[in-house]
Formats: sequence, C-alpha cells, structure tokens
Amino acid sequence: MSSSTFNFGINSSKGLFNVNVGNSQVEIDGGYEGDNSLNLIEAKNYISDDFLVRQLYYPFKLWSSKIQKQVRPIFLTYSNGVFHLREYAFSNVNHYNSLVLVRHRKYVVQEGSFNLEALVQIIDTTKTVKEPEIPFPQADSFERVINLCELLKQKEFISKEDITQNYDFDGRQTDYYSNAGKYLGLIATGRDPLTGQTGCFLTTKGKQVFNLNLIDRQKEFVRLIVSHKAFKETLKLYLDNGEMPNKETIVEIMKRYKLYNVGSESTYFRRASTIIGWTNWILSQTEE
Repeated sequence: MSSSTFNFGINSSKGLFNVNVGNSQVEIDGGYEGDNSLNLIEAKNYISDDFLVRQLYYPFKLWSSKIQKQVRPIFLTYSNGVFHLREYAFSNVNHYNSLVLVRHRKYVVQEGSFNLEALVQIIDTTKTVKEPEIPFPQADSFERVINLCELLKQKEFISKEDITQNYDFDGRQTDYYSNAGKYLGLIATGRDPLTGQTGCFLTTKGKQVFNLNLIDRQKEFVRLIVSHKAFKETLKLYLDNGEMPNKETIVEIMKRYKLYNVGSESTYFRRASTIIGWTNWILSQTEE
C-alpha cells in the first residue's frame, strides 16, 4: 500500500527531528477489524532482539488517518510452536520513538504434554556420547538454536553472511549458533555449489528431528542435549536440589570431561552460561 502523506518527529539528543513522508511503501502482514479496533499484525518467523519500528509505525499512521476506531499495532513472532504476540502503542502519535509495550502473551497449540516424569525417563535412558571435536557451545539461547534450524528447514541453505545480516546476529554470534547446531548434530557447514558462499544446512539428523511433531521434537532436543555429560550432570543436580547449581559448580562438572577447545578459566565460565541457558530451556518445556 501507499502511505499517502504524513509528518512525524523523532526525539533525539539534539531535539526534535522532523520527517515528511510522501507515498512510501507500506506492507501489512495482517489486519483484523473488530467492533472497537483495527488490529494490524507485523509477523516474523525468526527470533530477534530488535525490530524496525517503521514496520509498525507507518501502518499505524496510515490507518489512524482513515478510521475513527483505535488502531492497535501488534508484533507477532513464531518459532518452535510458540506464538509471541506483543501489542504496542505510541504514547504520542506524532512521535516515531514514543513506542511502548502494552501487553505480551505467548500461545502454544499442541497435542499431548511433556512432564517431569517423562524428563527423568529421558535422562535415565539416554546414553552419553564422546565429546565431539567441535567448539563447546557458546549460545545461551536454545530458542535461537532451534529457530536457526527452522529457517534452514525452510530455505535448505543459508549463507553465513545472510544469517549475520538478517537475524540480528553479529559475525561471532553466527559462528556461535551454527557451531551449537553442529555440536548437537543438527547443522553442518559447507559451500553453496552455485554461489561458492560458506553457509549452513540441516544434516540428515536435523531433517529427521524437524519432521517430528512438536512434543516429540522437544523430547528429541532434550535427548541430544543430555547425551553430553556436562549438560546431563547439571540437569540432574538441578532436579535433585530444586535449584540451578552456581557457575563454580558447573565449571567443576565441565572440567571432569575433555571439552574441545576449552582451556582458560574465563572460557569455562562463559560456556557455563550456555549450560544454564539450555538447562532452563529444558525445564521450561515440562508441565507440572
């Protein structure tokens, strides 16, 4: 759609900066009208720590000038069966950076459940593996590991450059999260035969996992994680004591095993953050 013509201001350290917009392109992923409001959806299928306010503000300004009803901008992300909806408002409709979060909800549509009993069974029956000669993960958000795999399932091959530019990573994060996928056997790296670019793709194991239904997929992620001794011992200690072990204890656990390319004390402590993050993700999947 065309934005028509409107003006707005951006507050900065040097004062108010005025912008005039004339027939700019506006994309709206979904619009849902109710009795009292028009709900405008901006949807993404990847997890990011940030987004472009323009994607909410321009549709908001356009439709606020057309109708009398309240216009509600909503940012929707979907990953691993979870719908995140965040409703925003602009405290000053003429100021671009007056965005405020009104409410945030998560929804999961799935059949079956994954309880603590099932988790304990997975821990007890999963055999541990020898540590691979792959950097021990430095990727604290397991949700983002999953999301990267989801994107690879859709596109088959993504260059490292595209991952870095499009998914709110920097160059090091791209390596961290692709290596985390490699550590679990879900991702491999190589060159695109057509472009010669270096990038990532799902392994045969990765494709098998992402063809499972949601509950079975979550269980398989847990199996892959606890097949590594440092993660398994940390999780068992958490369940035994009812709280997360401190980093010093986790580092002691890590030092018992020959972790690839982890030498200095500071490196151990950085990698311990990943064990904490992934352990918390596992526990967040279970139902009491």
